[in-house]
Amino acid sequence: MTIAETDPEFARYHADFVDETLQQVTLSEHDRAVVQLGATIAAGAPASFRDLLGTALDGPLSPTEAKEIVYQAVAYVGSARVGEFLAITNEVLVARGVALPLAGQSTTTPADRLERGRAVQGAVVGADRVDAMYENAHADAVHFQRFLSGNCFGDTVGRDGLALPTRELLTFAMLAALGGADAQVQAHVAGNLNVGNTRQQMLDVLTVLVPLIGYPRTLNALAALNEGAPAA
Repeated sequence: MTIAETDPEFARYHADFVDETLQQVTLSEHDRAVVQLGATIAAGAPASFRDLLGTALDGPLSPTEAKEIVYQAVAYVGSARVGEFLAITNEVLVARGVALPLAGQSTTTPADRLERGRAVQGAVVGADRVDAMYENAHADAVHFQRFLSGNCFGDTVGRDGLALPTRELLTFAMLAALGGADAQVQAHVAGNLNVGNTRQQMLDVLTVLVPLIGYPRTLNALAALNEGAPAA
């Protein structure tokens, strides 16, 4: 039986609320699919992810973009959680007749990933801030800065397949959905502004995430947004 059959009152008011949230936003259908898929990964919701993925692939999302969402989630959620979602994505794509593997989207080589990643990182958080992160790191912990530059931004965020502004909205959505990452949410409010996204776009992201991630995590991210990009 479906939820509509077993829980008709809940199904009705929840669907009505989802519609209400959509009336408040101008976020494109494409970007809405990207951030909602990312949020369901961060929230650890494979059934919701599968449903949203099917709808997104029927509409604005390409197989490559779907894969890039999952790949990027590893940097922010970890491979232990994301592995299940990668398996779901592959299963859904194969069922749709998509040949795997897809064309590669990497923009780095083992030789230049650190340099390339540091450039992408600088575009997001500011080159001066990246320099300061390296300079202020303890000698026994500077490898984490190299990991961030080479792996997070070089191997992952710097890939083709999704534009950098879209990737930053995705990161913001995943961090908000993850919970307990308030400092990182705040940093990526600034990152979104640095790559050309607006307060309104980030408000739209949080608006479409409310039904998926609930009020505490949404309101925590909203507080970070209000601090980092105050209303005019």
